[in-house]
Amino acid sequence: MSGITLNVSGATGESLGTVDAPAGLFGVSAEDVQSHVPLIHQVVIAQLAAARQGTHAAKNRSAVSGGGKKPWKQKGTGRARQGSIRAPQWVHGGVAHGPVPRSYDQRTPKKMKAAALRYVLSDRANAGRVAVVDFAVGDRPSTKKAVAALRPVVGEGFTTVVLSRDNINEWLSVRNIPTVHVLFADQLNTYDVVTAQFVVFSREGFDAFVAARTEPTAKEA
Repeated sequence: MSGITLNVSGATGESLGTVDAPAGLFGVSAEDVQSHVPLIHQVVIAQLAAARQGTHAAKNRSAVSGGGKKPWKQKGTGRARQGSIRAPQWVHGGVAHGPVPRSYDQRTPKKMKAAALRYVLSDRANAGRVAVVDFAVGDRPSTKKAVAALRPVVGEGFTTVVLSRDNINEWLSVRNIPTVHVLFADQLNTYDVVTAQFVVFSREGFDAFVAARTEPTAKEA
């Protein structure tokens, strides 16, 4: 892994220089990323599974009302023997092997999720699809200014915008752009990077993300 730099652009797309990005977060080689695609896939599937409510349910024959009486006697009628009109083969009967409430959560260790995020961020960075943008929206939210800042960088591509918790006006400015999914630095995850063509950080969002991901390592050392 080698250190990399990310382009910083201004409110109208003009270049404001570059910023150094940690190699451990954005500098994984393309070959290493490719070899860890199964890990990325596992983390994404686990994230999607955790988002499922799991409240689906159907009534089986014991939960459907009625049917306590045997429809007809066991023998002598010439018809097939039946024990209840609420058996699955009857109209209005219970459902056989129907869905029941359950949890779809999968155990995904923190180290796996952190590694998967590093790989997908590096993949986007290797393709030149990670940037830092100074939105310069000022004291009042402005979607027009946000679009003007983003379009020269990402065009019409679907973009995940990462902000700091202090970027309230920036968040209000980009939230209604159809091609933008906005979240805060502490919410950035593998799925939202995988599904985006571009990842754009605000200056403050980039600093907050890097600080949160590098401070634990410094403390361990």
